[in-house]
Amino acid sequence: MKFIKNFNNNAALVTNEFGVEWVVVGNGVGFGKKIGDEIDDTKITHRFVAADKTEGLLDSIANVSSETLTLTKEVVHLVETRQETTFNDYGYLALIDHIDFALQRAHKGIDMAGGSSDWEVRKLFPQQYQIAKEVVQLMEKRTGLTFGSSEAVYLTYHLVNTETDETDLQDTMRITKIIHAIVDIVQYQFGIQLDQDSFNVDRFVTHLRRFIIRHMKRITDEDDELDPGLLALMQAKYTDAYATVEKIATYLDKTENWQLTSDDKLYLTLHIWRVTHRQKEAPS
Repeated sequence: MKFIKNFNNNAALVTNEFGVEWVVVGNGVGFGKKIGDEIDDTKITHRFVAADKTEGLLDSIANVSSETLTLTKEVVHLVETRQETTFNDYGYLALIDHIDFALQRAHKGIDMAGGSSDWEVRKLFPQQYQIAKEVVQLMEKRTGLTFGSSEAVYLTYHLVNTETDETDLQDTMRITKIIHAIVDIVQYQFGIQLDQDSFNVDRFVTHLRRFIIRHMKRITDEDDELDPGLLALMQAKYTDAYATVEKIATYLDKTENWQLTSDDKLYLTLHIWRVTHRQKEAPS
């Protein structure tokens, strides 16, 4: 690969033998290079095809330190091993930017407390939150710094993002707020506290996440619409669950200006019935 330009000493734009432009990241990868110079492959820790989506993030990591890059590499390895997933290019850059800012905050003793979002993240994404806590422990061990209580929360957002290419960090925070509100509606309507660690609740949250992403991205499946008669059947068979769906529909109409389809209501009814019915059956 041949050097084109530096973003900084640790990130550079290069081109391969086919003329495809890549961004490469690594300690000193662009240091002292001139246009056309060969890049030392042994210094590259991550590479990805240059794309419009990454340009803004490249600007934000223009001055990241070698410490940040080394720590990010370790964090990514831990997460990808524990979560059995892979960071896409955008997610990798976003994590570099986040860790760099986290290091700056820790050096200054600043804790950006997450407030009410702490509960939402811990309860809605328990597996990712647990991994995030492991990441914080790794970061503290490697740097000797102490990170605020909110760090695991913000890292959890990044880990949730690794599971889909369809959202960015702001989307994930918005999705989390909506999921929390829907879960609250379900709990209030049924007068129960859902077991946040159960498989059924995890499956319910996963469905809600996909359902919300479809509405955020305005994705429709008109060719696969179900028989409208099925919704009437669900309404009659699962009266309480359907009434709860209508409450959710009203909430989403008022807050997001989303109108739920018959299919939306049908699947939500089934999921709500399942998660509440099995909760009641569970031994106390």
